[in-house]
This record gives sequence, structure tokens and C-alpha cells, in this order.
Amino acid sequence: MKLHTIDTGFFKLDGGAMFGVVPKVIWNRTNPADANNLCTWAMRCLLVEDGDRLILIDTGIGDKQDDRFLSHYYLHGDATLEGSLAKLGFHRNDITDVFLTHLHFDHVGGAVIRQGDKLLPAFKNAVYWSNSKHWDWAINPNEREKASFLKENILPIQASGQLKFIEAHHHASFTNNISVKFVYGHTESMMLPLINYKDKQILYMADLLPSVGHLPLPYVMAYDMFPLQTLAEKKLILDEALTKNYILFLEHDPINECCTLQRTEKGVRLGETFKLNDI
Repeated sequence: MKLHTIDTGFFKLDGGAMFGVVPKVIWNRTNPADANNLCTWAMRCLLVEDGDRLILIDTGIGDKQDDRFLSHYYLHGDATLEGSLAKLGFHRNDITDVFLTHLHFDHVGGAVIRQGDKLLPAFKNAVYWSNSKHWDWAINPNEREKASFLKENILPIQASGQLKFIEAHHHASFTNNISVKFVYGHTESMMLPLINYKDKQILYMADLLPSVGHLPLPYVMAYDMFPLQTLAEKKLILDEALTKNYILFLEHDPINECCTLQRTEKGVRLGETFKLNDI
């Protein structure tokens, strides 16, 4: 098995929304905001070579949305999904599986491309993986979360016949080397893949832990549907990660790809940070 970081560029989101009730004077130390109170975030995906499968975990925001939509998020950086695959010698047609942690636009946008008037799966030879509870939640969104679930990112996957569901239960298995944890605070049934790699375990944190700046338990995004549930899930999973020596892979941290944890008198805090290639 081999793991590769897939950079798809950066975007900006409001710092207050990203840190919820935490005052700016505190979070601005770790994630400094610009003059418009916007912080920079990565859209870092993961490519897994696992036997005869080439698995892409999340896809970034993509580029098929109109300029008006994209202007709200200030996309920047040179990296693209297709370019990052090419640097590794891969083409999007080589992908066998697209694992979608959840269907918010910054995680699923690159899963679908626009060709003329048509919206088509970007990975024509891949199976797309979600779960039925989250899929139903996304295609029948509540008013608060509706802006994050764009039908053009979601419905073409189903129409293609390439969609399959992972059954949500405590010990869900995806491959022999990848199991799945389900969490429910950020959105319904978000999936976190736990990967056995080089005698270590790597947990892809998606939006349960956007950055190392979110490690303190109360640092919960205002975007989360059920913040108290997120807080409880963070506590449970960070304690488990510390006990079992998980490496955490960070999707949105603008600087740090991976980290470990340590216990301090203030609770679970940051241990070491490093790149995936250093493992």
C-alpha cells in the first residue's frame, strides 16, 4: 500500500464561522485572518494505492461552478486535483474508487465535471462511495445546510449508476486495510476512513478536526449542525487517537498535513506535525 497527498488548492472562509463561539483574539493566533476576517484553508485529499485499487478520498471544490459562486471563496494556489494526480503519474481515469467523507461542496465538487451542457462524473471508471443516511440528508437538505449541498455535485453521480453505499455501523469495513468511523455532529453520517499503513494507523479527519487550531474541545465550527455532538465526538476520537497512537491526516489545515497528539494539563493537545511522506 502507498499513500499520497493530493493538493487541490486553497480557499477562504470566515474565521468566526470556522471557530464558532471562540473569540477572534484567541483563534487568530493559530489561523490569522485577513482584513475581511477570512482565513485560508487547504482542500487536501488523499490517494490510496491498495492492491489493484486506486482510491481517492474527497475531491476538493472543483472548477465547474460559475465565477460568482467561486468568488465567495477566493480560490488560490497552483495545485489542482488533476495536476496533483499527474505529478504522481496518474490520470483521473485510473481512479477505481472515490470515497466521499460527506457531500459538502468543498469535499465533493471535484467529483463531477462539466462537459458542454452535461454534468458527468469526473472519474468515469470509479465507484463513488457514500452512505444512504448522508445521501438522503444531502438531497433533502435542511434550510441551514442547503447552501453546502449543491445538486450539480451530487445528482450526476447517482444518475451515472456509479454510486454505492457503505453500510453505517460501528465496525464498518471498506477494504482489508481501511475501516470507517461515522460521526454525526458536523453533518449526518460523515465518514472518517481509518487506514492501516506501515504498521501505523492514519485517521482522515475531514471536518471533525479541520486544523490543529481546532484541537481544544470547544473549538467547534459554526457550520456544524449539532455542535454539542461534535464536541462529544471530538473528545471520544481524540482520546482514542492518543491511546492508540493514531496519526491524524488534516484536510483543511493550511500548513500541516499530519499530526500526532499528546496529553497535557489542558487536555489533548498537539504533539508533532509532519508531512505524509515522512511516515
